[in-house]
Amino acid sequence: MPKKTILKTRALAKFMVYILGYRPDEFGLVPDSQGFVTVKELIQVLHEEEGWRYVHHSHISEVLLSPERALFEWEENRIRSVDRKWSFEPVHRASLETKTYYTAIRRKAHRHVMETGLTAATNKFLILSPELDMAMRIGKRKDPKPVLIEVMAQMAIKEGVEFLSLGSLLLSRKIGTQFFIGPPIEEYHPKYKKRSEEKPSGLHKALEAGTFALDMEKILPNVKKQRKGRKPKGWKEELRKMRRKA
Repeated sequence: MPKKTILKTRALAKFMVYILGYRPDEFGLVPDSQGFVTVKELIQVLHEEEGWRYVHHSHISEVLLSPERALFEWEENRIRSVDRKWSFEPVHRASLETKTYYTAIRRKAHRHVMETGLTAATNKFLILSPELDMAMRIGKRKDPKPVLIEVMAQMAIKEGVEFLSLGSLLLSRKIGTQFFIGPPIEEYHPKYKKRSEEKPSGLHKALEAGTFALDMEKILPNVKKQRKGRKPKGWKEELRKMRRKA
């Protein structure tokens, strides 16, 4: 093997040890409970780093065939560092550095998430970051234009939602809709209608079937007209309100 190739392989192995064994959170990477990540995930992370975008499966294979292979353990499409300095830790409200954390979701999942909450995939975690850029970096691995969600982490912990920490990242299995806020569904799904608007009620159909319009003010003179005032609060105003409560 040429000397230049040997040096590049050693440098790659050293960087892989740092990512997998010391600071996976620094790269938005969350290993499983045994410390493994998929080779695909590792390559995604490397491609996000300047100077490492040339790395492909063949380069990882070269590391695992070199003397540096003793630094790693691998099976099929998974790899981990033999020496691991990180750990998952339970999170308490007082230990959080900030009230708000971010996560980014696929556009296709936006409507479902806003209606039912955030739920991790099987054997995976929801990954939250205190840094907007890191949340978007993680989200772009699944969608080039992900939807940003702001999570009121302190409020969620206070109400019993369980979190783990991995360095600067927060991890959870499920977060209810009352603990996060994001762009309204209509912003990404213009044709969206709330369920209550999708099908007219029986009373509405009955009124539509009539042959004349009812003058409700004459029939019910005490009915007050709708007050004029401020427009309904938007999602950004709701976010500020939630932050004050957290």
